[in-house]
Parts: sequence; structure tokens; C-alpha cells
Amino acid sequence: MAPSIKNIIRRPELTSALGAILIFTLFLVVAPAFRSLDAFATVLYASSTIGIIALAVGLLMIGDEFDLSSGVAVTTAALAATMLNYNLWLNSWAGVFISLFISLAIGAFNGFMVMRTGIPSFLITLATFLMLQGINLAVTKMVTGQVATPSISDMEGFGSAEAVFASSVNIFGVDVRVTVFWWLLFVALGSWLLYKTRFGNWIFAVGGDAEAARAVGVPVRRVKIILFMFVAFAAWFVGMHNLFAFDSIQAGQGVGNEFLYIIAAVIGGCALTGGRGTAIGTAIGALIFGMTNQGIVYAGWNPDWFKFFLGVMLLFAVISNNSFSRLMGARS
Repeated sequence: MAPSIKNIIRRPELTSALGAILIFTLFLVVAPAFRSLDAFATVLYASSTIGIIALAVGLLMIGDEFDLSSGVAVTTAALAATMLNYNLWLNSWAGVFISLFISLAIGAFNGFMVMRTGIPSFLITLATFLMLQGINLAVTKMVTGQVATPSISDMEGFGSAEAVFASSVNIFGVDVRVTVFWWLLFVALGSWLLYKTRFGNWIFAVGGDAEAARAVGVPVRRVKIILFMFVAFAAWFVGMHNLFAFDSIQAGQGVGNEFLYIIAAVIGGCALTGGRGTAIGTAIGALIFGMTNQGIVYAGWNPDWFKFFLGVMLLFAVISNNSFSRLMGARS
């Protein structure tokens, strides 16, 4: 077998790529509306808002950690920005950057607590999830008297922030949301980070065997804290998109999305045990999510089937990942 073919077979995202092709073909056949460029732009948009965070979550999983607070962290970032802007009459960009600082602090807190206490990240970030969910609801009700934030579209700087986080680009008559381009850029940067930098080698090393990595001089604590901050940054970015796309934020939204990010990463080939995965794989996993989510609608099926298909894909991905690991182990 040619070396190039062997390299393709060994790629952890191969199974998800084949699955994406099958799902794309399925909805092309059963949903005529799915064949339009507008529909594909909608699929890409749905995929991008999941994929941006799934990328960061995937990097964290390669480093053998989880973050269950990412879903509500999106809402926390948006709420922080909008309430600071509205109540202090700040420029929209001031709220954006203060919100970024808050988000990164949350990520650093998660990473520090995991490394300092030795408690599994599943439990630490579950605690953060509950704390953020409570803060989102309690502070929003205390400040606004309701669970939704007021409009900030008349604030200075809103238009330019909207252009960065929530605008659309017209390509051949089709409006493509700017998050799609940001998503592709982040995936490219993630791939470069993993395979072209020393930090990328460190991520695989700490995910494969943290003690062995520490023994050869890898700064395990620093790497993992930075990975948690990557997730926080991604949550902040999507939070800013939600804020400037919809202008008002519901304090209770985001709950449950953390599982979608993890599922997209796993479907894309990220191992639950760490040490394996790719940035492109997380993008494929998010694309599968977007195609399934929108394809069911375009096909006229009951939307309740979406969670069923998501569960089937997750189960298939886990079985495929385990088979792949055994195959690679046997060959090595």
C-alpha cells in the first residue's frame, strides 16, 4: 500500500469525513430544498457557531480534559458585555473587551482548579457550569428585572462590532454569515498550532501521558490552563456573535450546548481518552451537526428526530474511534 494512502487511512477524521459525505448525499436526495446555495449557506452558519467552540473543546480533549461550562459561558460573555454597555453607557467595544477579560479569567480558573486540586475536569467544570448558570439568571434579574437584556443597538460602536461578529458577506448573490469565515480561519490556525508548533506537540504529549510529558520538560500545568482559556475565548467569540446578531440575550440560554460541542469533537475523531484528534476533524463534526440539523428541516421531517440522529452518530463515532485505536495499537 502506498505511503500516502496509509497516511489517509490513519487520519482520525477519516470516518467522520465519510459520514459527512453520506449525510450530504442523503439530504441531497430526500430534500430538494437542501440543494440550493442559500440552504448550504444556512448549513454553514449553523455549523460555524458550533464549530468555533467545538474546535477549542477538541483541542482541550486532545489534552485529555473536558469543559462542561462552555455552553453557559457563551451566555455569560454576552450578558457581561451587554449589561456593562447598557448600564454604564460604554462604547460597545469597551463591553466586548471587558467581557473577553472575564471569559479568559473563567477559563484560567477552570484550568487552575483542575491542575491545583487534581479533581477531574468533568467535576470542576460541572461546578463552574452551575455557578455560571446561577449568576446569569440572578444577576440579569437583579439588574434588569427580567431574564432578557435590553437593546444596545443605539450604543456607540455597535455597528462596527456587528460588522466584525455578526455581519454577512454576499457571494454570488448568497449571503454568507461572517462566522463561517471566522470558523475556517480558526480551524486553519488550530491545524497550524497542532502540527507546526512546539505547543501543538505539547498538547499531544500531555494528552497521551501527562507524567511522561512532565518528565521530559513539558509544562503540563501551563498547557492545560491555556487550553481551558482557548475554550473560554471561543465561548466569548460566539457570545459576541449572539449579542450583536440578536441584540438581546436570554439569561437561561446556552444550557445543554456544551454537549453539542463535545459531540462534534468526538464525531470528528477526538479521542475521549486524550492524545488524538485534529482541528479539521472538529470542523467535519460540526458540519455533520449543521447538515443534520438543517437537513431534517428541509426534508420536512419531525425535528424531534434530530437528537436521535445525533445519538446514532455519536455512538458510531465512539465505536469507530475505539476500533481505530485498537488498530493503530496492533500495528505499532
